[in-house]
Amino acid sequence: MKTQITGNDLIALGFRQGKWMKDAIQYINTNTLSQVELSNYLEQFKSPDPIGLHTKSVDFAINIKAENELEKDNVFKVVNSMQTLMKTPTLVGGAIMPDACPTGPDGIIPVGGVAVAKNAIHPGMHSADICCSVMLTDFGKADPKAILDAAHANTHFGPGGRDRDSQFRFPKELLDAFEANVFLKDKQMIQIARTHLGTQGDGNHFLFVGKSKKTGNTMMITHHGSRGPGARLYDKGMKVAERFRKELSPETMKQNAWIPFKTEEGQDYWNALQTIRDWTKLNHEVLHNTVAETLEIIIENRYWNEHNFVFKDGDLFYHAKGATPLDAKFMPDITGPRLIPLNMSEPVLIVEGDTTANNLGFAPHGAGRNVSRTQHRRGKTGTTMQIFKEETRG
Repeated sequence: MKTQITGNDLIALGFRQGKWMKDAIQYINTNTLSQVELSNYLEQFKSPDPIGLHTKSVDFAINIKAENELEKDNVFKVVNSMQTLMKTPTLVGGAIMPDACPTGPDGIIPVGGVAVAKNAIHPGMHSADICCSVMLTDFGKADPKAILDAAHANTHFGPGGRDRDSQFRFPKELLDAFEANVFLKDKQMIQIARTHLGTQGDGNHFLFVGKSKKTGNTMMITHHGSRGPGARLYDKGMKVAERFRKELSPETMKQNAWIPFKTEEGQDYWNALQTIRDWTKLNHEVLHNTVAETLEIIIENRYWNEHNFVFKDGDLFYHAKGATPLDAKFMPDITGPRLIPLNMSEPVLIVEGDTTANNLGFAPHGAGRNVSRTQHRRGKTGTTMQIFKEETRG
């Protein structure tokens, strides 16, 4: 009786484990192959030599400077982490925005970082909050209090989603896009996409109503990302990227693993990102439109842009983690200026700008910070309430 080949036998021959093994083992075990025929058949499954890290960090633009001791430590950590990151073998360029701050261990892209990869998508470089974005609606001379009251009555902050009675309609074309993509079509993903539509989550996400300094018009701004669907896609993407990392570049940090764009998985993941982008934009729109419908107000203008995403230009993929795209080539479907929300006690900026060698077509996203919220609170221990109020007032 013929000896059956197993996956362990193939690994012992020097082949790396992969999804090809199941079909290969079945073919080998159902056909009588000579040693030469077996060798010739397996040749197609030989993995290329592992891709090593760049021996030297790829050059990147540093658009940040320290103005005090606390900021010196922040800049030091940001630059060091970026230098480690830029040894990732797919990267060909990068930039640090003026409001950058470190997040996670050394080698992780900082908030306020841009990393340019060739033919590769790095899920860890757009982070779990895929397509975190800002939308502004101009309600003309409407009463700001009326806008805010209507918004509060319709938005949803905190964990989880909406109950069945308060859910927004899920468009059929968007449902079709979810069901057509291998990353998005599972029932739990679609259920979360339905219940989280029209929700804002927590963290530094907000809903703000104010008046334009230029026109005096009342503006409503929302800041949030793709919620549960985006987080779920991120988890799936990281698992696929990790499989490629083990095969292609074991030396690369797990968080910097990538999905090659010119693979079936790469195409599917790219398309999934675009669908999540559409969902996130709609997630803003349903809240803004509901306010307009509630108050029977005509919308005078609207702007929207993401600042946590991957943008494609030819074979280059610009990973922006907390960086606002300025260049029209990154968002051909978007017209008008971009939005930079700064922080929750400062104005929202409405800006336009040009691409330079230093900014790579991006601007700050405004929500950077030198320390975590917890660390900031610890630093205020013992501060009198009066001083605390003065230092943190808007």
